Amino acid sequence: MPQKRSADVAGCCKSRSLKSRPLMSPIQAGGLAAVFKVLANDTRLRILHALVRADELCVTELGGEVGMKPQAVSNQLQRLCSLGIIRSRRAGVNVHYRVVDLCVRSLIDQGLCLTEEATKRNFGA
Repeated sequence: MPQKRSADVAGCCKSRSLKSRPLMSPIQAGGLAAVFKVLANDTRLRILHALVRADELCVTELGGEVGMKPQAVSNQLQRLCSLGIIRSRRAGVNVHYRVVDLCVRSLIDQGLCLTEEATKRNFGA
């Protein structure tokens, strides 16, 4: 298991509640929409969840987890890296990836909670 790299993990900003923040600017809204656009992909969400569960995986391991070829996984990883959500490190011929943005971890957890609660409400489970 890889060591935790606290310096490599971005903290989730909890300094102010959403209610107390000023209304977001058009630029902020556009940036948030871009983040949601990248996250609004079932494959990328599954990759992120696999990375959170394992802490760190190489492309081949990720492909096995999500049932995809390594090249297809690499394409999705590039999108996530470009936003700074994940980081990579090289170990020999392998490149290992990990989630470094705690806000994304929390967002995925909240999203799963939301879908589970919606299912309960809609189907009376």
